[in-house]
Amino acid sequence: MRILEEFWYGNIEPIEYDTNACKEYKEVLRLIIRNEEKLLATMTDEQKELFSRYTDAVREYQTMAECLLFQNSFKLGARMMLEVMEE
Repeated sequence: MRILEEFWYGNIEPIEYDTNACKEYKEVLRLIIRNEEKLLATMTDEQKELFSRYTDAVREYQTMAECLLFQNSFKLGARMMLEVMEE
């Protein structure tokens, strides 16, 4: 229960992931950055503005999706804990 206490008191932020240890995450992030830099180098200012609005919308969507995933995962975990405690 210690982790739930830490979460309750705000010592754990659910959006802070330890992605440093994940080799695959690092590789994909590096690829995204490299391709974005190449793409931006070929764009006009108008295209850059449109691309910026697009990436902002994608980030907002991803944030919402991560929030929903966290909520659903937390609910599932809570239901599992209740079942274990009832046994």
